[in-house]
Amino acid sequence: MIKIVIIDDHPLMRKGLAMSLESEADIRVAAQAASAEDGLGIIEAEDPDLVVVDISLPGMSGIELVKQVQAIRPEMKTLVVSRHDEALYAERAIRAGAKGYVMKLEAPDVMIKAVRRVMNGGIYVSEKVNERLLMGMVSGNELLSQSPLDVLSDRELEVFELTGKGFGTREIAERLHLSVKTVESYRARIKTKLNLSNAAELMQHAVQWVEGERAG
Repeated sequence: MIKIVIIDDHPLMRKGLAMSLESEADIRVAAQAASAEDGLGIIEAEDPDLVVVDISLPGMSGIELVKQVQAIRPEMKTLVVSRHDEALYAERAIRAGAKGYVMKLEAPDVMIKAVRRVMNGGIYVSEKVNERLLMGMVSGNELLSQSPLDVLSDRELEVFELTGKGFGTREIAERLHLSVKTVESYRARIKTKLNLSNAAELMQHAVQWVEGERAG
C-alpha cells in the first residue's frame, strides 16, 4: 500500500486529488494539510511513502518544504503538483529534491502515472521538460542548467512570474496569501538582485522571461 500525504491550501483541490489517488486499490491518502508548517508535523506523525505538495502555500513555499523534507527524511519521496507553468518551475522543484512535477490541469490518470513512476524510483516530468534536462546532459552542462534567475528565492520567483503575467501588486498579494507591503518588498529585492532600475524595467524583464521560458 502506497501511503500519501497531500499538502495544498485549496480544500477542493485536496479533495479532488485524494479522490483520484484513492480510486487506485493500492493507494491510501493518510492525511492532508493546508500549509507547509502543518504538513511537516503530519509528515513526522504519519511517515508517508510520498508527499504530494503544491508550490504556492501560505507561509513556507512548497519548494522550501521539499528541501526541508529532503533534509529530515532523505529517503522520503515528494511530488510537486501545481498550477504554475511547468516550464518555469519543474527544474527548480527537481533541484530542490522533488521526484516529479505535475500540472494541476492534467487528467487524473497522469497523476496516477506520476505517482507510480516516482514510487518505482523514477522522476516524472513532461516530455518537453525531460528533453531540456537531457539536452543539458548532452551538451556537457550540469544535469539541470542554471537559470540566471537562480539568484531569486522561491517566493521572489513566484512574484517575478506573476509580474511577467501582468498581475498587479494587489492581485499577487491575494494569490500568494501575502500583504501588499510584503509583495512590494519582494519586488524591491528582485530589482536589486537583477540590477533593474525601476518598476517598468522589472515588468519588461519579467514578461520577456516568462515568454522565453514558455517558448523554450
